[in-house]
Amino acid sequence: MAAIQFFPGVDEPVVPDIRMTRSRDGRTGQAIFVFDQPQALSPETMADIGGMYMLDEEGQMVTRDVNAKFVNGKPSALEATYTWKTTEDFERFMRFAERYAQANDLGFAQNKKDEAGEEDAN
Repeated sequence: MAAIQFFPGVDEPVVPDIRMTRSRDGRTGQAIFVFDQPQALSPETMADIGGMYMLDEEGQMVTRDVNAKFVNGKPSALEATYTWKTTEDFERFMRFAERYAQANDLGFAQNKKDEAGEEDAN
């Protein structure tokens, strides 16, 4: 079981687009989540969003870096950025990402260092 929540106990059903960046040494990086028309922004939701919570059997990871995007004065998307500062944090995030992909019937592929080097060379 893996889920993303903006409010405790309420899973967000909208699956985000996720972009990742990582430093050359691999220790630090970011995952940027973009949720298009998330349930968390629906008119029925009256609570403030205090963060994005990523939950799985290992526990919880949280980021407070969450911003709403507006179109014509109406909320249309949420963008959340999760930052890691150690290799252990990155590995933990990747385990969550794999579980989240499985829970939502998404494909999950992780580049190996050799493959990444070959891609950079082309």
